[in-house]
Amino acid sequence: MKLANLAGRPVVVREDRALDIATASKGAIEPRLDVLSDLSLHDELRTLAERAAEADWQVFEPRDLGRVSRPYKAIGVALNYREHAEESNLPIPDEPSVFAKFATSVIGPYDSVVVPAGYDKVDFEAEVVVVIGRTGKDISEADAWSYVAGVTAGQDISDRKEQWRKPINQFTLPKSYDTFSPIGPFLVTLDEFDDPDDIEVAGWVDDLEVQRGRTSDLIFSVPQLIAWLSKRVTFEPGDLIFTGTPAGCGVRRTPRLYLDEGKVLRTEVTGVGTMVNPVIAG
Repeated sequence: MKLANLAGRPVVVREDRALDIATASKGAIEPRLDVLSDLSLHDELRTLAERAAEADWQVFEPRDLGRVSRPYKAIGVALNYREHAEESNLPIPDEPSVFAKFATSVIGPYDSVVVPAGYDKVDFEAEVVVVIGRTGKDISEADAWSYVAGVTAGQDISDRKEQWRKPINQFTLPKSYDTFSPIGPFLVTLDEFDDPDDIEVAGWVDDLEVQRGRTSDLIFSVPQLIAWLSKRVTFEPGDLIFTGTPAGCGVRRTPRLYLDEGKVLRTEVTGVGTMVNPVIAG
């Protein structure tokens, strides 16, 4: 099942048409964004889609799609692709290294990424993003996927200058500026993937492909991440896990490639879709 936020209303998507969930349920399901990530409603949403008349499915404009979650917390994972660790000249980690991304940084799949005036080291990181679908603590690896509402695409935008400002490196703030966490365009449930542990992600800056990888190459798989994290934090519906980025981010390229006004950032997760985020000056 493919779900989306269409002009602020939760919808089920079928090809180029959308079914308004609140309308199809005759108001039984309120038009709240958190409907998309609530696993307890997914069977009902499937039934609505199966029973809907053709006239209920409306053509929509992709540019009207917004963020598919309003998370209480978003967690990023650093160095979770082996090649990215190697290009960074850092050892393969024994345990996940994580950071927070402020919820206010989350935007939609076609919204603009704002680079503040004078900031010249803003980088890109294409990622597969997992959306949590039910409350959980101390989740086992075997049960981890059952807590996932679905998968979407994301970008972990980073101000490298602030990230490595001395005397102490920091991750959370420079990855949490407003607009620095685009997600979308759809939230896709796990049954749509042949293997949810092997999903491809790719990124482009303008017409240049800069990143491509598969989650089968993650150092720590999604179930491992959920199990490890849930020993320490309680997951809630709508929470996001940015699972890591493949090799090729701007700071590791020769010459280095950063985001500035006029560039277009494109991010694709196979089975999910493509985000297109123009870069503007702020």
